[in-house]
Amino acid sequence: MTLLEICVDTAAGLRAAHAGGADRIELCAALELGGTTPTSGLMALAAEMGVTARVMIRPRAGDFVFTSDDLDMMRADIAAVRRLGLEGVVLGANRPDGSLDVEMLKTLVAESQGLRKTLHRAFDLVPDIAQAVEEAVALGFDTILTSGRATSAPAGLDDLILAQRIAAGRITIMAGAGISADNVGAILAAAPLGAIHGSCSAPIEGDSAPAQRLGFVSPGRRRTDGTRVAALKTAIGQAKAASASV
Repeated sequence: MTLLEICVDTAAGLRAAHAGGADRIELCAALELGGTTPTSGLMALAAEMGVTARVMIRPRAGDFVFTSDDLDMMRADIAAVRRLGLEGVVLGANRPDGSLDVEMLKTLVAESQGLRKTLHRAFDLVPDIAQAVEEAVALGFDTILTSGRATSAPAGLDDLILAQRIAAGRITIMAGAGISADNVGAILAAAPLGAIHGSCSAPIEGDSAPAQRLGFVSPGRRRTDGTRVAALKTAIGQAKAASASV
């Protein structure tokens, strides 16, 4: 089975992803900025719905070089995830050179004891894939979310294949960024990944003009489309069936 994870940043998106057949939800805020820590309200709704969900732990937009104050915020957010009984957290931290900040990640992993853990696309900034995969395994992550160090997973396919080979079944490589029902078959044919991550989103139409004029609406806002979720889920199943018949 190839797991399908859908990232959402609204209650409507959460319900659409669940209805479309997502196996797991990544809860975020501000997906147009790459995703930050969601509100406690969205986390509570996911817990009430009983969905399998992991929570993005990222206190601000921008890079993943975090300060001690950022770390304190992330520790508090991880505690909130645990209190709500959600499955896990999505973590990442880099040094200025792009390598993983192993010491900060050790602290975050220790705070996340008992929760499942995904290493997010901070991985896509690393200079050495092999070293980063080994560090992720040693730290206790069960999943790495990556676009193969490119702007999209199709563009980063060579690095996805390399990461999958290095992982050797010890950690799940989850491809994300730019994946749709139209291209997931080719990705899975080249790299039999254990998980696929997507937004399955469509542009939002009809945002309030006054809110846009005053800067309250972020450019490029999109909404989770349950039909696209279902189509991606079906395409994954078809790709797996095709590979099994070869």
